[in-house]
Amino acid sequence: MTGLFITLEGPEGAGKSTNREYLAERLRAEGIEVVLTREPGGTPLAERIRDVLLAPVDEVMNPDTELLLVFAARAQHLAEVIRPALARGAVVLCDRFTDSTYAYQGGGRGLSLERIAALEAFVQGDLRPDLTLVFDLPIEIGMARASARGRLDRFELEGRVFFEAVRNAFLKRAAADPARYLLVDASQPLAQVQRALDALMPQLLERHRG
Repeated sequence: MTGLFITLEGPEGAGKSTNREYLAERLRAEGIEVVLTREPGGTPLAERIRDVLLAPVDEVMNPDTELLLVFAARAQHLAEVIRPALARGAVVLCDRFTDSTYAYQGGGRGLSLERIAALEAFVQGDLRPDLTLVFDLPIEIGMARASARGRLDRFELEGRVFFEAVRNAFLKRAAADPARYLLVDASQPLAQVQRALDALMPQLLERHRG
């Protein structure tokens, strides 16, 4: 068996965390070790960086600072969690990864995609997800779901224009590489979304067995 790196992406309120748990249950029922993690975060140090990134504060964070903090957390996460898990043959289910950087810092903040790509190569080497599930839904639905969860973080406080750019960036990346990305209609009822994940299970099991 080989390790399998699966990332779950999408705008706010898309249901990534709920569906990550569902996939984990299905895979564990097959006797597979599953590591659940998230970005930014995943280790104690990376979680501290997450707190800095998400906490609303009076000082405006420079977009380059934001980008560098994201990759600093990612470097720690890769070294302490993701690479060791893949090396021992686990399935890693990660709530957000570098596609979110391209979407939020690239699409939303307008930072250079070339700059992001350079940091991606520096921090990750040739490691990329084996599969990326992009949970897509209209901005209004996502923002309403995020607001219903309670206090909004620094990103969730952004406006519609920002989130439209984020969503478009995700969709553009998914369209450019259909072999790696699977687009999931997250506006559907949860049961329908999870039926789509059920249909994916045979492929995941085959890929994990190598």
